[in-house]
Amino acid sequence: MLHMNTCSYVIDMHPHSVTTAELSLSDDKATELAEMFRLLGDPSRLRIVVETLEGPQSVGHMAEKLGLSPSLVSHHLRLLRAARLVTAERRGKQIFYRIHDAHVRHVIADMVAHVNEEPE
Repeated sequence: MLHMNTCSYVIDMHPHSVTTAELSLSDDKATELAEMFRLLGDPSRLRIVVETLEGPQSVGHMAEKLGLSPSLVSHHLRLLRAARLVTAERRGKQIFYRIHDAHVRHVIADMVAHVNEEPE
């Protein structure tokens, strides 16, 4: 929920509220955030990120489930890792990818819920 007055605003989010100071962006951070959204603008990359919401996933599993080639999934994951949207963990010979952190999880999960809502 967004509360506005002439001085400042606070966005109510769980588990804490975000203040105006926490929402300010330097030019470098604005560019970094815009790049994250640009990466998520590709439907295949977005589907890969959504897939990682379910827990750690291997490239092969995601490729099969999403109908993409393993090399394309790997390429997308490399970009998503560089943007800190997903992280990788090695288990034996395989690498599993998961959502980077709770911030990314909330943004993606909230937007998925939003697009799945019935229009008013």
